[in-house]
Amino acid sequence: MTLVLASSSPFRATLLKNAGLVFEAVAARIDERAVEQPLLEADLPPGDIAEVLAIAKAENVSPARTGALVIGSDQVLSLDGEILHKVADMEGARRRLLQLSGKTHHLDSAIALVRDGEVLWSHVERAAITLRHLSPEFVGRHLAEAGETVLSSVGAYQIEGVGVQLFEKIEGDFFTIMGLPLLALLAELRRLGAQEG
Repeated sequence: MTLVLASSSPFRATLLKNAGLVFEAVAARIDERAVEQPLLEADLPPGDIAEVLAIAKAENVSPARTGALVIGSDQVLSLDGEILHKVADMEGARRRLLQLSGKTHHLDSAIALVRDGEVLWSHVERAAITLRHLSPEFVGRHLAEAGETVLSSVGAYQIEGVGVQLFEKIEGDFFTIMGLPLLALLAELRRLGAQEG
């Protein structure tokens, strides 16, 4: 069965490759903020928003990949009930880390499988991450070391690198934090017969 990842994220692609999956990556072409806006107005919880976005990405790619199993995924970061989006530059990254400093935020990661426009399965997992208290001086040094790769993450950090130094406590699955609930996906692929069990 052909697998397609509806994403241009190198992090998600690496997770799938490391798991031994053979797939094609095709970026979904949707306006995420436009899809998200009515969901925010309806006051849906972050996990539901992540799930709708994951499904929308897979549904967007599915028509061009007849018969393929399309994997859509999305992640939503929330702090005190407010949904935050990726920052545009290093100054935004500095402000984001200081905003998260000493607080617990949540990452809701969703995944969906779509074949020929039909949603076969979707799943959401949540992680809670507490950053330690960070001084502005430390944040500046940290960002200088981490570099602009932090801009690819909504939290302006990467847990798999020097970003791990920012955390005081992590509750949740590593793959959920990375934006792809991989264990649940692999179990569903086995159930569907797309992977050997």
